[in-house]
Amino acid sequence: MFSEKTNAIFQDVIKTYKVLNTVDQSFTNKFDKNDDLIAHLLYRKSWIDTVQWAYEDIIRDPNIDPVAALKLKRKIDASNQDRTDTVEFIDSYFLEKYNAVEAKPNAKINSESPAWVIDRMSILALKIYHMHIETVREDASDAHKAACQTKLNVLLEQRTDLSTAINDLLEDISKGDKYMKVYKQMKMYNDDELNPVLRGQK
Repeated sequence: MFSEKTNAIFQDVIKTYKVLNTVDQSFTNKFDKNDDLIAHLLYRKSWIDTVQWAYEDIIRDPNIDPVAALKLKRKIDASNQDRTDTVEFIDSYFLEKYNAVEAKPNAKINSESPAWVIDRMSILALKIYHMHIETVREDASDAHKAACQTKLNVLLEQRTDLSTAINDLLEDISKGDKYMKVYKQMKMYNDDELNPVLRGQK
């Protein structure tokens, strides 16, 4: 099933990142895009999210140097753009994959494209990993561990539900019961012409 492959890749990415556990480490994709394009894209997507998770932790340090914080904010902005671009690449993969499928007359559109469901799964994998850490932290109280275990149980249930949802969605698209319609994000704040502050710098 697609969800099993996806969740396994996400878990592998997090495990690989945590070996060095630094945002400055180099990135190597374990999958060749010519051999397995979707795995290549999923691995890249998860790596972006894993690094950005660390960025978001760092920037919340109340003692962070303001200059360093601004520099990190720029990295987060770039990461967000990279994340959105990769989501759109994933949707392009599915559009190509199901290009020959003819939608049935009563076919319906889903509220989310496959790639945005996958985006949620990627973030969820990180939540599960870090919440699990909290359940076994030696310096945490029993009450803290118990509370985090309750939250972890909900996250695991959510992963099951999202995994079922993406499998069902892809099957419905492949049968013509649902059809894909992808809207580009059209982010405005990174565009020199659409962001009035950037436009004013010209």
